[in-house]
Amino acid sequence: MKIRASLISSILWAALLAAPSVANAKKRGGDGGDAQEHRRKGIQFFDAKQFDMAVAEFAKEVEAAPGDPTAYRDRGTAYRAAARAAEAAADGPAAAERYNAALADFSKMVELSPKDPTGFVERSQTEDLARQYDAALNDANKAVELKPDDALAVKFRGFAYIGLSQWDKAVADFNVAIEKDPNDPQSYDRRAWANRNLKNFPAAIEDYTTILQKNPASEDAYVKRGATYAAMGEYEKSIADYEAALKLKPDDYDTVQRLQYVRSQLAAKNAPPPTPTPTPGQSFFTPPKIFIGVVILLILAVIIRFMTRGKPEETSSKRIR
Repeated sequence: MKIRASLISSILWAALLAAPSVANAKKRGGDGGDAQEHRRKGIQFFDAKQFDMAVAEFAKEVEAAPGDPTAYRDRGTAYRAAARAAEAAADGPAAAERYNAALADFSKMVELSPKDPTGFVERSQTEDLARQYDAALNDANKAVELKPDDALAVKFRGFAYIGLSQWDKAVADFNVAIEKDPNDPQSYDRRAWANRNLKNFPAAIEDYTTILQKNPASEDAYVKRGATYAAMGEYEKSIADYEAALKLKPDDYDTVQRLQYVRSQLAAKNAPPPTPTPTPGQSFFTPPKIFIGVVILLILAVIIRFMTRGKPEETSSKRIR
């Protein structure tokens, strides 16, 4: 469920340029300085992926304008990006700490502007990343309630449904999100994942194909479509997708392993059936049969001996006495 940092920073820049009067009207306080200037510096640090520095600048923005929900949104967004960076570095405690800080900022945003769905959307997205799926669903529902046509609110509710393994509801939400914003690759990607879990593989293939049509350099979409083809038993198409992915990212060990596995499956599928090994004929004189034969002969011998015992010897009439 990746949210690109560049996309978030673009949103921040757009908000800054769209509302200069609001930024100029922010209160100055203590050593906080000018809120707009700190915000500008914070966005620059954010673009450079220096998230802790961005947090520090946005904290000064909050200090300069403590009543402005946007300042908390800025800092919360930086905290969230820092949490994801910590996750990528396998630093779980640092990630949890930053997620909690982001949630606190978005909660403050909701407190300051309870009728604005933006705070609920931001908090829902963060709860989803922190794997707090029930809370994410509640916030997304609140955002949709406040603004039913908010594509982001519907999209992040779909994310929450995926976290809760409610695949049908996720597909329904991504259908709506795509209708409202047909150029968002994330909605296609998540709808494809939900359909894969529903075993609706053709629909997933269609979504991954749409992503690739919009962005032919999407290595991730090739890998996922390849995995879907493999699940369908269409190994030739799966191999083609994995090979295309490796052209874009040759050092991806996971994709190399997937490709080797699918090639082995295709080889097994195309292998001729094994020639049956003829069973050698069994000899008539097997040990059990020999034993039975001996027993029968012994019985016959006893019977014959019994029948001939005591019988007078026959004499010839021509015998000389």
